Amino acid sequence: MFAAIGALALLGLALGYLLGVAAIHLKVETPAIIEEIEALLPGTNCGQCGFAGCPAGAKALAEGKAPVTLCPPGGRVLAEALAAKLGVELDLSRVGDDSPRVAVVIEEQCIGCTRCFKVCPTDAIVGAPKQLHSVISEACTGCNKCTAICPTLGIALCQPKATLHNWQWPKPAPSTPAHASATPMGSAHKEAV
Repeated sequence: MFAAIGALALLGLALGYLLGVAAIHLKVETPAIIEEIEALLPGTNCGQCGFAGCPAGAKALAEGKAPVTLCPPGGRVLAEALAAKLGVELDLSRVGDDSPRVAVVIEEQCIGCTRCFKVCPTDAIVGAPKQLHSVISEACTGCNKCTAICPTLGIALCQPKATLHNWQWPKPAPSTPAHASATPMGSAHKEAV
């Protein structure tokens, strides 16, 4: 019995040593640009870009096989950061809007079928079978997978509530030119006289 245990221990040590040597000498180096691009991506692996996760999307971006606007959850901010990192021209015509979206469950329509949280890549939807579901907005990336699979159309994408972490300055309203609203100096002077 001790001979069998000793033989298995020696076999395990020998195979472990060989795997350690192989890991050092046969390691495939990932280019630094791919790691930097992958760090910019959300990391949710939602697949909206058409690739099998963020690592594959980062590789395609580094090789020039994908546009910098490939990530819908990242929006305009991510597209601008990727364009600056890669030094490419940015075409924002493919990006729909610049505001992030999160899923919201419409309580009256939720039947608790559990289809939505089975497809959520970030586990942002919580609930139980035949119970009302809820979305953790901090974890939601707006990937739109839950809205597509909901049989009762009980999930919608909305703008997240403004908090200290996601609040942004509102865009300025267009103003009228100063010369259009002011009265001519001569006519005001004539009316006063």
